[in-house]
Parts: sequence; C-alpha cells; structure tokens
Amino acid sequence: MLKNKISVLAALATGIVLGATPGTAEKWDMPMAYSATNFHSATGAEFAQCVTTGTGGDLEIVTHPGGSLISGNDIKRAIQTGQVQIGERLLSAHQNENALFGFDSIPFLATSFEDAARLWEAAKPELSNLLQSQNLHLLYSVPWPPQGLYFKKEVNSVADMEGIKFRSYNTATARLAELSGMIPIQIEAAEISQAFATGVAESMISSGSTGYDRKVWESLTHFYAVDAWLPRNYVMVNQGAWDSLSDSSKSVINGCASLAEYAGTWRAIHYTEFTLGELAKNGMVVQRAGETLQEELREFGVIMTDEWLENSGETGSAVVDAFHSMK
Repeated sequence: MLKNKISVLAALATGIVLGATPGTAEKWDMPMAYSATNFHSATGAEFAQCVTTGTGGDLEIVTHPGGSLISGNDIKRAIQTGQVQIGERLLSAHQNENALFGFDSIPFLATSFEDAARLWEAAKPELSNLLQSQNLHLLYSVPWPPQGLYFKKEVNSVADMEGIKFRSYNTATARLAELSGMIPIQIEAAEISQAFATGVAESMISSGSTGYDRKVWESLTHFYAVDAWLPRNYVMVNQGAWDSLSDSSKSVINGCASLAEYAGTWRAIHYTEFTLGELAKNGMVVQRAGETLQEELREFGVIMTDEWLENSGETGSAVVDAFHSMK
C-alpha cells in the first residue's frame, strides 16, 4: 500500500513540473548513517526516488546508507558546509550543540507514538528556526520505535548495571549511563555489531529495530522494554541548495517529504512488534523491565528532565508546555 501511495505521489509530482521549462539535471548525494535494510534508509530511498521521478530527472537524489559516503557523526556538518546537499541524521546526536536537539530524548516524557507525534508538533517550529540559523532547511522527520535496554546478562536493578560498558549515541544515553554506574562509549550505528562482538560495548538502549538490523543476538542475551523515549531521525538540506531550487522542484520535494514522514512513521509502528519477535525468535529473552528497575529508571528520568529544562531555557519550557497542552 505504501509503495502504491509513493507511486501516486510521484506521478502527481511529475505533473507539477510538466509545464516547467526543463533545466540542467542536478544530482544530490544523500548520506545516511543506518544500514540499507533499516526502515529509515528504506524510507529515504523511496523519498529520493519520489523526488527524482517527480522532477522528471531534473533533480536526482542518490542515497548512501550505512555511513558509506560520510560517517554518521559528520553528516550534519557536511550538509552545513555544502560538501553534500542533503542527508539524514539522528536528531539528538546534536544535543551537545543545543539542548533543543534533544527534545525527543527526554526520558519518559513521550513514551508512545501518539505522544511522540504531539511532541514533534510542539517542537517543530522552534527546531526549524534553529536549523535555519545553521544554514539548514528541515524536510521531514521519522521516529524510532520505543527504546529498551539490551544486556548480555539478566538485569533486575540499577545495581546490576554497575561497570557495564554501554554504547551511547547522544547526550541522553551518555547521561543515563553515568547515573546508573555504567561506562558510556560513543559508538555509531554502523559499528554496533563489531563493538559487541569484540567486547568494546556490552549493553545499549535502543529499539528492537536496531537490534534486529545488527543481529545483536550474536552477542547479547536480554532485551528489556522500558519505553524510555522515541528518538527521531530527520532529513535536512543545505539552505543555499534549497534556495537555488525552482518553486516546482520545492513543491515536489515537500510533497515527497510529507509522504516519507507518513510512510516512515507507519513503518516504525508496525516494525516494533515484528523486530521484538525476531529478537525472541533468535534466542534473546524479551520482556518488560521489572518494577524495581523501572522505578529506578524513572527517578533518573526526573533528574534528566530537570537538567534538560535548565539547559534548554525558555525555548525548551515552551516546547514541553505546548506538548502538555495538546493532551
């Protein structure tokens, strides 16, 4: 059904530009940090094809998943400086630049897809302004499934986590590791399998999707659902590259971006149960965290929420207030 909708949108987008004067064909490279089989990368590939078809080939977007063109940590800077025109990155990976980038990783604020959608609606205007100030134009954003904890042993309380080497991917995950006595180690998504296989990391907080994509059952044994937050990926364009486009091309891209956001979110929702089932099918213990562990994690959540609100100031408070007002 999604592919049919993408085809329809591409056809409509093509119609938008049929009356336009053909221009010189342009190619945009789109680096992405996650593997080609990941649902974010699949959505990005369909978005790219939608744009390429919709502009009649005047603008061709070519995706490069798995950090094959530019490593995940360098994607945003590459777009800002014009090394590439477009790309996708984990939003909260930039929280060290500005606390607002971590709005989606406030522990236990938005723990469902419905809440995550409302939080995105509350934060999007402020985030768009922030990105524009950094020479970037926001196109679309897709959430990950709810985050859970992976270990290579049974864990019933925070005390059981002491000293474990923990893969972190943003400020929030590093802080969670510190509060729980684990050792945070920054590891990009493309490096997860090797990190666990070699013992560089022994645990992480992530979705079932990441665990399934990286086949973590080869090294880890337990997944505990805690629904800590639903982080987001986002696709951005260099502002100068965006401004140089014709109005018809912008219309095509905006239409394709809207569908990509819908399609990606749909995938995230339906991928959640499938991936957790696959973890279990491949021998992992998959269950909700026990009451003790959940209560201890929520105490950390209160601490981290207060810290985020302090760091994000009035802007962050406005986003959280807007989110609460939508309930």
